[in-house]
Amino acid sequence: MRILHTSDWHLGQHFMGKTRLDEHKAFLRWLVEQVKEHEVAAVLVAGDVFDTGTPPSYARELYNGFIVELQQTGAQLVILGGNHDSVAMLNESRRLLGCLNVQVIPGMLDDADHQVLVLSDRDGQPGAVLCAVPFIRAREVMASEAGQSAADKQQALQQAIADHYQQLFERAEQQRQQLGLPLPIIATGHLTTVGASSSDSVREIYIGTLDAFPASAFPPADYIALGHIHRPQKVGGHEHIRYCGSPIPLSFDEVGQQKEVLLVEVSGEGLQTVTPLPVPTFQTLARVGGNLEELAVAMKAVAADHEVPVWLEVTVSEDDYLSDLQPRVEQLAEGLPLEILLVRRQRAQNGNGLTAEQGVTLSELTPVEVFERRLAPEPLEAERQQALSELYRQLLVQMEEEA
Repeated sequence: MRILHTSDWHLGQHFMGKTRLDEHKAFLRWLVEQVKEHEVAAVLVAGDVFDTGTPPSYARELYNGFIVELQQTGAQLVILGGNHDSVAMLNESRRLLGCLNVQVIPGMLDDADHQVLVLSDRDGQPGAVLCAVPFIRAREVMASEAGQSAADKQQALQQAIADHYQQLFERAEQQRQQLGLPLPIIATGHLTTVGASSSDSVREIYIGTLDAFPASAFPPADYIALGHIHRPQKVGGHEHIRYCGSPIPLSFDEVGQQKEVLLVEVSGEGLQTVTPLPVPTFQTLARVGGNLEELAVAMKAVAADHEVPVWLEVTVSEDDYLSDLQPRVEQLAEGLPLEILLVRRQRAQNGNGLTAEQGVTLSELTPVEVFERRLAPEPLEAERQQALSELYRQLLVQMEEEA
């Protein structure tokens, strides 16, 4: 049985004022073609389908259009909610999509049995049992106790998540026994694991007070399909515990990464193969740095390989004292297939808050960066800061839609 593992689409993302609509549309079209070409039986989306809890209408249309196109291939689709997704929004169409061979697990369900799914192969026969685990919020698996230290809370949360995985795994084993078939067991998750390498676009707050979940705490599933980290990678060197990463670069520090989805083949004997399917580049991002003279050379080098405009991040050194830096940099790009989205000055690494980097102007920061820098020194709990940042992101999206 072949399964396609993907995650972190972030439909509806606005990247420094730029929509990702065309990129996402091209990716979803390509994904359907991969399902057909490789005769995939099931597609797992391991969280963060949308970029915010209130995605713009065009992002919802992309989501619905993909479901319709995929349904025509005969492949089963399982959607898991991520930390960017709204449980209520994903849940509102859950029963309807169930009629289209789509299982949506927006968050922790009241009945854990509904998170244990039997995936069918291309012939309609049982091919695997899935422990469908979405992003887990602390309040969904544990209650706060007075007098607990931060370390106690973290340990309690880690244990609660591990217990939930074990509970589902045991139910999956029971399901396998009832069917009387040697089916592989697959699990999903949307969380950070110990040692995972993230990027700027991954929020630093993952599961309540839990920083990272140890790979040893997962149950002995044949394959564990993870989301949340945007870099494709194995966890702890384990072939069967994988992040597929995001299909498009979601920040400039993801420039140069080969984006991919994972084609996973399982049988009654367990995991057979994991094959990365490279995702084509639909919009090129690039970074250049140096003084103005060096930047002129670097920009021409980037432009030489492209006809379609490249989205560019520019970091200026040596000449960073100039007050008219932005227009000077933009002048260097005139006549070239480049679109400068961000100009940064070479910044000191020490200090904190809005005054940490001398000479930085507001034009060099995104609205979200300004908000989060201002919020950082406030004496607020991590969950409260995350909630305020999420509300601010949603407000920006609404303003962009109304503009």
